[in-house]
Amino acid sequence: MNSSLIIVFSTASLLSDAVYYILCALLAVAVLLGIHLMSRVETAKRGNQLSAMAIAVGIIVTLIKKDILPVWLIYPGMLVGLTIGLILAKRVKMIQMPQLVALLNGIGGAASAIVASFALVSLYNGDEIFGKAASSLAIAVGTITLFGSLIAAGKLHKLLDQKPVVLPFHQPAALILLFMLAIAVLLGGFSHILSISYVLISMIVAAAAFGIVFSVRVGGADMPITISLLNSMSGVAAAITGFAVNDVLLVAVGGIVGASGLFLTRIMCRAMNRNLVDILLGKTSLRRGLTIEKTEEEKTDPVEPGTSNTDPLEMVRKAKNVIIVPGYGMALAHAQHLVNNFAQWLKTNGAMVKYAIHPVAGRMPGHMDVLLIEAGVPFDDVFEMEDINDEFKLADLTIVVGANDVLNPAARNATGTPIYGMPILNVDQCKYILIFNYDLKPGYSGVENPIYNRKEGVWIIQGDAAVTIAETLRNL
Repeated sequence: MNSSLIIVFSTASLLSDAVYYILCALLAVAVLLGIHLMSRVETAKRGNQLSAMAIAVGIIVTLIKKDILPVWLIYPGMLVGLTIGLILAKRVKMIQMPQLVALLNGIGGAASAIVASFALVSLYNGDEIFGKAASSLAIAVGTITLFGSLIAAGKLHKLLDQKPVVLPFHQPAALILLFMLAIAVLLGGFSHILSISYVLISMIVAAAAFGIVFSVRVGGADMPITISLLNSMSGVAAAITGFAVNDVLLVAVGGIVGASGLFLTRIMCRAMNRNLVDILLGKTSLRRGLTIEKTEEEKTDPVEPGTSNTDPLEMVRKAKNVIIVPGYGMALAHAQHLVNNFAQWLKTNGAMVKYAIHPVAGRMPGHMDVLLIEAGVPFDDVFEMEDINDEFKLADLTIVVGANDVLNPAARNATGTPIYGMPILNVDQCKYILIFNYDLKPGYSGVENPIYNRKEGVWIIQGDAAVTIAETLRNL
């Protein structure tokens, strides 16, 4: 009898089904709690850490349960991914966060498509219709997410034209591609009359083309909604992939991401008075040759910067109730710290200062809030649009820094334009307005701002906000 006893066991035996399901439930709850905490600025950091920790534990649980912990080839890939993630976290600036989020959405879609592709190859010649259908659908959604996100990231990073791009026969082409994709998904899920390579290529090409066609038509003004939608799609792709590979944790977490992204998309659409279908079809974009009927106030000649009778610096010194409206131009100029310094000077001078944030100020939901908090702005000074909009008419002074579309009064009456009907910050109701904008050109919507034409109570200081605000502080 051999004196040594060799015991061979699978790592999967370390986790029974009951323990595994309990862990999956706990991790899903942890992710949900993390998302809930991220909904408030003061707890967002803890929420992000909690969700990240839950995902990390989920990876370990999956490696054990799926009996792939001993597969050493996984770990170099994980190390490469960890290294890239740490480099991005260190080097990517806050102003670049929207395009990074768009890119990460695309990577999530690509990962789902890759896993689903392997699942479909292994199931294709069998009779497991549900697994094949789920795999095919995951490939389609994941690939659309990848290429749509790449276009969104390219627009945000100014590698592509940020204006809506309308191709010849754009809408019919999109419908044809969607029909072709549906046929390919049906073939992959319910038949194996064609070679798996033909089915995969057909699905990927049709999905990639559709992702490009639908996202290239979305303009910069609607990009926050697009990013939210792509975030939702990446979660949906992961959840469907979970069904394909029989992974309950992937289904749960993917479903949470998909639902939260869809919920956020709905909030963004409501905040911009947009219809999601109209955005995806490009109907919210400014049409070429469109004539906008202007009011009598808008027909006056624009005010030259600094020509108002009253000295703006004197108004700043006298103001005791001030609202600051930051926009994407502030982010581009990296002026958030200077804006906070300006607010601190006002407070030292006896003024009450509040920040008014439009839901789509910036290029992704919450972007402006994060920039301000990063600059040291107190949580209690930051107010969302619905909470502060009635206060503009009572304020002594409103200071605008790099914002345009989110306060453009043309949204109330310029029918046929991309911003018509969009809720705006009621800046025009304030008696005195000091604007730090790079220039007087229209914002992403392409609609002129009638505030620039006001002859009284408006001062416009053009140039880089980091320079103009610093100079204003010196003069004060």
